[in-house]
This record gives sequence, C-alpha cells and structure tokens, in this order.
Amino acid sequence: MLSSSRRAAFAKLALPFSLFAALTASVAAQETAPAEQPAAGAVTPAPAPDPAKVVATIDGKPVTEADLALAQQSVDQQYAQLPPEQRRAAAFMAVMEIRLLADKAVAEGLDKDADFQRRMAFLQQRALHSELIDKDVGAKITDEEVRARYDKQMADTPPVNEVKARHILVKTKEEAEAIIKQLDGGGDFQKLANEHTTDPSGKTSGGDLGYFAPGQMVPEFETAAFALEIGKYTAIPVQSQFGWHIILVEDKRAQQPPAFDSVKDQIRNLVFREKYFAMVSDLRKAAKVDVSDPELKKAVDAMDAASK
Repeated sequence: MLSSSRRAAFAKLALPFSLFAALTASVAAQETAPAEQPAAGAVTPAPAPDPAKVVATIDGKPVTEADLALAQQSVDQQYAQLPPEQRRAAAFMAVMEIRLLADKAVAEGLDKDADFQRRMAFLQQRALHSELIDKDVGAKITDEEVRARYDKQMADTPPVNEVKARHILVKTKEEAEAIIKQLDGGGDFQKLANEHTTDPSGKTSGGDLGYFAPGQMVPEFETAAFALEIGKYTAIPVQSQFGWHIILVEDKRAQQPPAFDSVKDQIRNLVFREKYFAMVSDLRKAAKVDVSDPELKKAVDAMDAASK
C-alpha cells in the first residue's frame, strides 16, 4: 500500500571533509588513599599521552605518540576489534612500513617524478582544505546555532495533516460492494477486514493502516481517504493497482514534528553545509577564475546553474 517510505524531515548530507578524531585515552580504576577514595565504581581517566614523546626510532629517526595517533586513525576500522595495545602496535607497524618504503622511494628518485609532485601538491591542498573547514566551520558551530536552525526549519515547514485509517482489500468490485452492504447493515469493519481482506498485514489487525501523510499511499487511495470524514467509510469501492478497497477513516491530526534530539545531528550537518558553501561562494567571488576550455566551461556553468 505504501508508495514510498515515510519521508525523513531532514536528510543527512555527505560532504567532502574529514574530521580528525583525537586518540581516546583508556580509563582505569586507580586505588588512592582513603581520604581521597573516589566513589564506588568510579574510574579515573589515564592521562593523555604526550604527543611529542618518542616511542621508537627507525633508522635513527624518531617515532612519536603523535605519529602513532595519526596512523591509528587509518588502521582503526581494520582492527577495531583488537585490544587498544594491539591497535597501537598495528599503528606502529604501519608507520614503520610507510617510512621504510618511502625512504626507498626517495633513494630511487621517485619523489622527483613530475606526476608524483603534482599528486603531492594536490594531497597537500586537500589536507589544508579539510583542516580549514574543520577549524573555521565545523569547530565553530555552536549548540545554540543548531537549535536556532531547528526552530527556523520547524517554523518554515508547512503543517502536514495525517489520516488514521483501516481498509479492506478484495480482488473484485462485486466483493467490495457486498462488504459495503454488510457495513450499511451494521457490520463490524474490523471483523469484516479480518475475514475478507487480501492484505496480509490486515488479516489480524482489522485492516489497520495507522497514521499516514500525503504521498505515502497510492494516489487513488490517498484521495479517497483524505476526503472522508472521521468515522465514515467509502460508500463506493476505490480501485487501485492492488485491487478494490473499502476505507474507514478513524482520525485526522496534524503531523507531529520530529523531536530536536532525534534530528540534531542532521541539523548540525545542515548548518555545516550552509556555512561551508557560503565560505566557498565568498572565496569564489573574490578569486579570479578563468576556464579557458570551452567544453569544460560549458559543463561547469551548467553545474553552477543547477545548484542555484
């Protein structure tokens, strides 16, 4: 019966950025003198490791805690099930392999290759792009901004009415008309639904469909349901691609907006997206960008027009 799943109020947005997570320190309970005893069951966080601390050397070059933290980000997904110390060891192995092979590449002169240098320049620019939006966009979004954006979204969203209905679905118009005659004679809708509906989910629920909003049902069904008054059923069977329906409307109400806590992450992404594209727009206006290739310019102009 549903033509589409319930539409979420806010869609999550994928954006080209990476948020560098800090290395989470493990926690361990520590015994203290009785006068300083923490509450029962409490744990005391271990101090965060000094990022400058040297933990190893490779050909005389130091490996620091900061190096391990960076590497651990790349191995965390692969080794997420490992204990922390094993993840740390895997991070060191990654650092060691990268450095040894990188040194060999330099010895062979690969760092002088033009393609490599272009790729390195691009990777540096991409890393700086991520660092900038992390620090100048993501880190500056406040809880107050997110709440204000939610309130604005709610105020700008037109109210949507919902209908609570039951239905009886049968294969032919004649069957539907016979059931309507029984209803006209005082028949119980739920009992008749359990006896006659071909909708599997309705055979034990009296044809209950719950609440639904516009766009969730096939058009013929939706039009008939929203036109009915509360407590009324369709006097004429309604045909759809599924068969013939008798519809009973039990209630109508305004759709409840999503609670702030359930959508705050999506709202934060929305705020992030707006700030990000505002920054890009301002920088583009201030920059001198000249696309000399005609075909590329045509495609870029089309993309710009489509995004407005």
